[in-house]
Amino acid sequence: MKRTEHRLSARVRILLWLLLVMTVALAAVAVVTRTLLLRDADHRINQLLAQETGEFATFVAQGVDPATGRRFTDPEALLRVFLQRQYSDPDEELLGLVGTGGPGPRVVRQSRDVPSALPLHLDRPALDAVAAAPESSGRIDRARGEVRWAKVPIETGGPASAFVVAFHADRRQAIADEAFRILLAISGVALLLTTGIGWVVAGRILAPVRVVRTTAAELTERDLTQRIPVQGKDDIAALAATFNAMLDRLERAFAGQRQFVDDAGHELRTPITIVRGHLELMGDDPAERAETVRLVTDELDRMSRIVEDLLLLAKAERPDFVRTEDVQLAELTADVFVKARALGDRDWVLDGVADREASLDAQRITQAMVQLAQNAVQHTVPGARIAIGSRTAAGRIELYVADRGPGVQEQDAAVIFERFRRGTARRGARTSGAGLGLAIVRAIAEGHRGGSVELRPTPGGGATFVLVFEE
Repeated sequence: MKRTEHRLSARVRILLWLLLVMTVALAAVAVVTRTLLLRDADHRINQLLAQETGEFATFVAQGVDPATGRRFTDPEALLRVFLQRQYSDPDEELLGLVGTGGPGPRVVRQSRDVPSALPLHLDRPALDAVAAAPESSGRIDRARGEVRWAKVPIETGGPASAFVVAFHADRRQAIADEAFRILLAISGVALLLTTGIGWVVAGRILAPVRVVRTTAAELTERDLTQRIPVQGKDDIAALAATFNAMLDRLERAFAGQRQFVDDAGHELRTPITIVRGHLELMGDDPAERAETVRLVTDELDRMSRIVEDLLLLAKAERPDFVRTEDVQLAELTADVFVKARALGDRDWVLDGVADREASLDAQRITQAMVQLAQNAVQHTVPGARIAIGSRTAAGRIELYVADRGPGVQEQDAAVIFERFRRGTARRGARTSGAGLGLAIVRAIAEGHRGGSVELRPTPGGGATFVLVFEE
């Protein structure tokens, strides 16, 4: 049984990562905010405890009993007078404990309600623990609310007593918890909005990518015409432009492949038919056999040349078809002239040379020039003048072959550089080629940067083929 793989789309993955990052960030903000609020509440509570105990210590040192006009000698009177004069925080509870040396000290307090589920003066176990504690401050964790306390022993004579400041921190902590819950609720709403907005934005951002995928899915070997519209100047637009350029290269490559197959099939069909026909009709006569073998061999040689030319044109699409280097034009022109003289009995003329360096593929240029010279030989009579030369003009380098043959008529000039096309107006032509020579020349010329081949009339009659390159 084939296992089906379920893959999340890029849109969903982007959204999930966005939600994960947002969730972590919002949770961190909520936790940090709660921590800061609790820290601030703890700091304020410590300040209030220190302030109240400091004020009481000052009153003990400087206070005067209004009944006697002297220093306090009764701890309970001291506590009552001090508590009557204090305006405490709503969550603050000020108490006086008289008789802390024994069990169940007597409580002296302000006559006001404390907004706590269980005030300290009503929580006898907690109050006894505070009275008996040797520390001057502490914390009581209770089920009905935390209490922070501080106390100051009274040493004015009389029974052992103490002043106690109790702060009920549950309301301050509740404020921090409420802020935490509100932040969580806001974060939840923000995540929902982020989900919707992120889904829409991710869809718009990835829309060109979906177009690329859809276009790629619609491509076939026989239909490479689909292109992606390029909009904007962002990375997506660059991706679309790169994809379109790749499609252009693929289309050219497939077109070249199809053309190669079509051309090969078209041009090889004739010699194959000739070879098969002669072999089928070949008799037993030795002379007839020899003639058939000669004809078959000649056709096979022609087929071999056609295949080699087609392979060469196929290689012209490769980036390494032309390998340029600095060459001396004068030396290159002279070498071509020497090689061309062996092609036929003609009046060969070295018309001129350009004495300078150029960045060219010397072997390919020689191949193209020799092909042009061979073409000139095929379209001229023995003794006709053929000139070979090179020159520089208007920032361009030109290598040319000029003949005094019948020339090329205007209607032929547009097609003679195409594969398997021959000029119909070259009177007196004696060619048996496949029509690939000038196509090879054009491929070599255009393989160089800024290279091309041009057909010009020869002064006095004839045709001049010129290889043109930018300096």
